[in-house]
Amino acid sequence: MGGRTSEERAVATVDDVRRLALSLPRTEEHLIRDRVKFRIGSIVYLALSRDESELGFAFPKEERAALVAAEPQKFFLPRESDLRFHWVEAHLAALDVEELTELVTEAWRMVVPAKVARAHLDPPAAPPLPPAPSLAELRSSAEVFNGFAGVDRSWLAFREETGRALDLSLAAHRGALHRWLNSWGCRIRYPREGEPDTFGEGLAAWARRHAPSHAPLARLTPREIAGFAAAYEELAALPIGRRSLGPTAAAKALYALRPDSVMPWDAAIAQRLHGARDRAAFARHLELGRSWARAAIEESGGLDEAALCAEIGRPGVSLAKILDEHLYVTITYAA
Repeated sequence: MGGRTSEERAVATVDDVRRLALSLPRTEEHLIRDRVKFRIGSIVYLALSRDESELGFAFPKEERAALVAAEPQKFFLPRESDLRFHWVEAHLAALDVEELTELVTEAWRMVVPAKVARAHLDPPAAPPLPPAPSLAELRSSAEVFNGFAGVDRSWLAFREETGRALDLSLAAHRGALHRWLNSWGCRIRYPREGEPDTFGEGLAAWARRHAPSHAPLARLTPREIAGFAAAYEELAALPIGRRSLGPTAAAKALYALRPDSVMPWDAAIAQRLHGARDRAAFARHLELGRSWARAAIEESGGLDEAALCAEIGRPGVSLAKILDEHLYVTITYAA
């Protein structure tokens, strides 16, 4: 496998394992006897050792002897009691990301129905994207959204608590984000007294690696959209106890961090528009939002965003959020 030199390869990490596994349909992460395992239903197809230096993965047992013989510095047989299974082990640090991607994908393919694998690995063309909503349609959706009881209460409280500028280096702001996400049904467990704040610590580490653009949605560049998509992918895979943060909470968290830039989504919206919730789908979603935002500004005759949002009927809310609310009203709420 491979072919690149050791100087060229990017060494695989536990974060890569988690990112790749959780991008595959039906995968769930579990902590079982102090070992992180990824499974489909009750069938485990990836398992890290307790010290996370070794990775076990589903592999055809009739082929594993040849695999181990070819690269013994990377691969080794499982313990004797596991030899009856389709399983082999690898030293994680000996793998590069390209090799890991192939191994994880093929292990997953062994345990999911063939039609699920085909749909993910050879998906049909993405559904055609809907045309930009007119200002009249946005006003209609805003009227419906304004009718929901207390629709802006938790957001306004969150903005006041964070001084209208979320700073994830501050523990108080991370706590405010945790509470706001849970107010929207994200169900992120609060740590008990004396427990580490896994969510908060993970957020702080993520924020040190990502500094997304502050540009309004209509003015995002392709590079900035790609940056948001990369940040989204890592955030969605952020471990929080026995599961990851997930696509909906990651999109909402990014919106909370950059409310002028990010058009968030929920599962229904992502599935209807893009048929997926991965990094590429999120990039497409922001591209769609950018084109819609530009169309709304053009139809308004070039109003600035604040004036346009007020004219639509949602003063004080970003155009990115107004577009999300339109999708919620016409897709999620209408279902």
